[in-house]
Amino acid sequence: MLTLKGKHIYLRALEPEDLEFIYAIENDESIWELSCTQTPYSKFLIKQYLENAHKDIYEVKQLRLVISNYSDIALGMIDLFDFDFKNSRAGVGILIKETSERQKGIGNEALSLLLDYCKSYLNLHQLYCNISEENEASLKLFSKHRFQIIGLKKDWNYVNGSYKNEYLLQRIN
Repeated sequence: MLTLKGKHIYLRALEPEDLEFIYAIENDESIWELSCTQTPYSKFLIKQYLENAHKDIYEVKQLRLVISNYSDIALGMIDLFDFDFKNSRAGVGILIKETSERQKGIGNEALSLLLDYCKSYLNLHQLYCNISEENEASLKLFSKHRFQIIGLKKDWNYVNGSYKNEYLLQRIN
């Protein structure tokens, strides 16, 4: 039986109360590189996004879930993006907000839960992700879950005055 509940964390839908949490993440310049963000987001825009977050993944081609602990503290987010029903694939992104909470198994547990969901509910044949060549923690995490590097995109992202390479990883179920 599938559940979005793990031993230490659970995945949940976005709620209006997540406005400040998402606002903080989307406007943290230190992580803009991960999402290719170039400009800040207003609370107004994020509120509009939250008002539409209930829409079905088949309609909006994206699913964003909050990673929460059992004290109901939001720790991060995990996304499916570019959902392609016809070809049975989607991209995956994950972020643990606080650096002090990273590399504690939260991302590992969240990714495991999401992968089970993708297989059981969405019947996805393949998933992919894009990871900076320098992001060793994410490369290790996704490799642990049978994602394989299938290519290197050279000079793919312009960050702080220089170009960085990015790996494309894929997992076929």
